[in-house]
Amino acid sequence: MIYCDIEGADSLWPSMSNRISDELGTRVMEDIKSEDSLSSHRHGDTLPYIHKVGAPPKQNLFYEIKDAVKETFFSDNPLGHFKDQTRSRKFVLGFQSLFPIFEWGKEYNLSKFKGDLISGLTIASLCIPQDIAYAKLANLPPQYGLYTSFVAPLVYAFMGSSRDIAIGPVAVVSLLLGSMLSDEIDPNSSHDYLRLAFTATFFAGITQLALGFLRLGFLIDFLSHAAIVGFMAGAAITIALQQLKGLLGITHFTKNTDIISVMRSVFHSAHHGWNWQTILIGVSFLTFLLIAKQIGKKKKYFWVAAIAPMTSVILSTFFVYITRADKNGVSIVRHIKKGVNPSSASEIFFSGKYLSSGIKIGVISGMIALTEAVAIGRTFASMKDYQLDGNREMVALGTMNVVGSLTSCYVATGSFSRSAVNYMAGCNTAVANIVMSIVVLLTLELITPLFKYTPNAVLASIIIAAVVGLIDIDAAILLWKIDKFDFVACIGAFFGVIFKSVEIGLLIAVAISFAKILLQVTRPRTAVLGKLPGTIVYRNILQYPKATQVPGILIVRVDSAVYFSNSNYVKERILRWLTDEDAARTENNLSRTQYLIVEMSPVTDIDTSGIHAFEELFKSLQKREVQLILANPGPIVMVKFQASNLTNLIGEDKIFLSVADAVATFGSKVEEP
Repeated sequence: MIYCDIEGADSLWPSMSNRISDELGTRVMEDIKSEDSLSSHRHGDTLPYIHKVGAPPKQNLFYEIKDAVKETFFSDNPLGHFKDQTRSRKFVLGFQSLFPIFEWGKEYNLSKFKGDLISGLTIASLCIPQDIAYAKLANLPPQYGLYTSFVAPLVYAFMGSSRDIAIGPVAVVSLLLGSMLSDEIDPNSSHDYLRLAFTATFFAGITQLALGFLRLGFLIDFLSHAAIVGFMAGAAITIALQQLKGLLGITHFTKNTDIISVMRSVFHSAHHGWNWQTILIGVSFLTFLLIAKQIGKKKKYFWVAAIAPMTSVILSTFFVYITRADKNGVSIVRHIKKGVNPSSASEIFFSGKYLSSGIKIGVISGMIALTEAVAIGRTFASMKDYQLDGNREMVALGTMNVVGSLTSCYVATGSFSRSAVNYMAGCNTAVANIVMSIVVLLTLELITPLFKYTPNAVLASIIIAAVVGLIDIDAAILLWKIDKFDFVACIGAFFGVIFKSVEIGLLIAVAISFAKILLQVTRPRTAVLGKLPGTIVYRNILQYPKATQVPGILIVRVDSAVYFSNSNYVKERILRWLTDEDAARTENNLSRTQYLIVEMSPVTDIDTSGIHAFEELFKSLQKREVQLILANPGPIVMVKFQASNLTNLIGEDKIFLSVADAVATFGSKVEEP
């Protein structure tokens, strides 16, 4: 590194230049001048050399489109491992990409199987009572919950990339399906309700498959974390309130899901519709389940929470059987069909009046199921430090639900409670899902008649205990502390679900998420910059109160790409900064603003409307006798400036590599008042 004092620079440059040119060429000469310019910055703002802003080499249209498509859809370079491979090897790699079990299965051993066996048996004991309960939540016969936990996990085990996720019916999707299907068909009056459920499941799978194959997984990210927190909490409360029918033994109950209708139905039936034996059973086992859940939060006692639902079912069933409480008004399951899944391929609506309803319900439930599964998969993947391929997950989940719709299953996805138990039980691979599936198969073949006397109050208790975990108060508090707009999105989704319906809550969640994006895009932040004392660094004067503004120069930073949606706002906001600044300087008898520097390093892109906005800004500043100066435009922005001749309009001598360079050049030219 070569440094020289500014005063001696003129006498030293000729001899240095000749010597360096002979050895390294003139380009090195420019680099050394640049280093000297940095050295001079340490003493002041006068620079002997200013770097010009460079622009990348021009690309033709084909390569620009190619790069844009690649970054949008193939940013993870999914075909990278196929490079330089033989044809046979590419076939093997492609097969393994579609069925990951054949990739990790090569290293599978007895030690891993022990962990998977324990995990599979544990989550099976949890899923069987939950499946029966969740099927009733979807207004389906209980065996369809078990069917779903038999076929779907098998398909996922072969195609999924998560090692920890446990597949099956979940409370939120079951409620969503039950609510939306009931709006179309009365579940008790027609076989078409069941057919519509299979149709919705089929199109949920098609939606997920399409998103995976077309690599459109980024679409689910539009449902923000804040909106999901509110939606899940609202759904949890709605689900819990719906279980008051079974918990209190109410016979006539509203079909609406909003909190007002549910509570009105509960209180109207208080004098004649509640059953004390049912309440005793329900409250007793709910207390037991909640205590077990608290104990299970300690990792070494996770099994307590895992076996509590099955323990509750066994004990309550035995109690009802020996006391014949069902003859005293205690509602029981009565019958679960024995045997494996019958085919339902002929039951799906591919035409007729219910086709459009099936597609609509399928798309909505498929997106919600996908969001939940990907979020759960990513959570556990980060905990175990491995990569989860989002698009591969979508293909796996989509295939799973398409196959499920043909085999009497309804929409399945990843369950957070079961996945958490699976993780704590020490699962190693997706074989845990296979073990769970086999246990469910044995249950269907051998022991479903034993559930005949299971009281519905216990199933209601199991659901309530399961959904309590979906209410994340700490997350809501954190949202309030970090971002008030995120908190509004959370609360909006929450109240939409509990006061109207699950669909309305979901719509509000999506709408608020999009509103936030639009607000951020259309109203980007701008900031006035000042110089930090003793440096050449320019920062936001609100963040750094000690930063001082340069006399006669206003420096504004635009913190966003400039597009048609915000270009006019950016121009007007800069002019408003200028007006306010001039008013303040006039009041304090300071130099009026003669130069406006726009710091453009955060401006990642600009479109035609943005170019026009800068042209109009330039003309407006000319009328005010203020010169426009640009600092640090990025490569894409610079290419578009040159293509539009904006650089010629503004002047290439007014486009600088940094704010410091611009101030060093024009700071001395400011006219005193």
